[in-house]
Amino acid sequence: MRTGGTPGGVVDGRYTLLRPLGRGGMGVVWEALDTRLNRQVAVKELLFRGAVDPDTQAQWVRRARREAEAIARIDHEHVVAVHDVIEAEGQVWIVMEQVDPHSLADLLREHDRLPPLNVARIGLEVLRGLRAVHAAAVLHRDVKPHNILFRRDGRAVLMDFGIATFEGAAQVTRRHETVGTPQYLAPELASPWTDGPREAAPAADLWSLGVTLFEAVEGRAPFRGPTPVEVLHAVRHADLPPMRHAGPLRPLIEGLLVKDPESRTGAARAEQLLQQVAQETPLQPLPLPRPARAGDG
Repeated sequence: MRTGGTPGGVVDGRYTLLRPLGRGGMGVVWEALDTRLNRQVAVKELLFRGAVDPDTQAQWVRRARREAEAIARIDHEHVVAVHDVIEAEGQVWIVMEQVDPHSLADLLREHDRLPPLNVARIGLEVLRGLRAVHAAAVLHRDVKPHNILFRRDGRAVLMDFGIATFEGAAQVTRRHETVGTPQYLAPELASPWTDGPREAAPAADLWSLGVTLFEAVEGRAPFRGPTPVEVLHAVRHADLPPMRHAGPLRPLIEGLLVKDPESRTGAARAEQLLQQVAQETPLQPLPLPRPARAGDG
């Protein structure tokens, strides 16, 4: 019997891999069938990046399993449900509920930018999910439009904890390596070449949420560059570009994108501000986008 990694492969004698839904730096997400319960699930195959010694890889596998088990204990409507965590052949597989593959990134591709009131509603749901994650002493570290999906009723769901980490836990990544997507990475995490690795904190996820909100209302990310290094330099040193379409969300986004994490708007205040904006007027639902092709993002 084949053991995962290819269509038709079977993980743990139970989950049949059907097709890849997406690929990223930390793994592959598969559409799969739980043959025991006869239901569709998503299975994330975590991949260890780089050639390292066996002890380091074993440490990474143990940490990834602990993180996945911590996420599995989070029960929140705006956080993807984790059904199972499997360690096999030096790999970690995370079995999750399958959510329709409609992401905020897809929505932005179709609409370019969204009305502030709709963005406030999405942001409020994502923030509530993040607060549940942080309450479990877990950090996401890759909040971005691709990792925000929508259920069929329109509710936002925070996905993809493949690079999540325990708050305060030692990092297993190599020196001079960043973890996350450069455009959304907090400035305190964006300087491994000069200052060495930084310990993540909930404020870093709030920064990433701020970048996501900026992109959703303005149609572009605030900090850009032709190479990842130049993007990270802009994240650390460039001023926040002016916002022309943020409307009532402008003060919140500015507060979330303060470079000093100690001065950044906190989760409780951010939730209060998002709730105020979202309740200003009844929202008109936006049509769900077409699913992205496997491998997008």
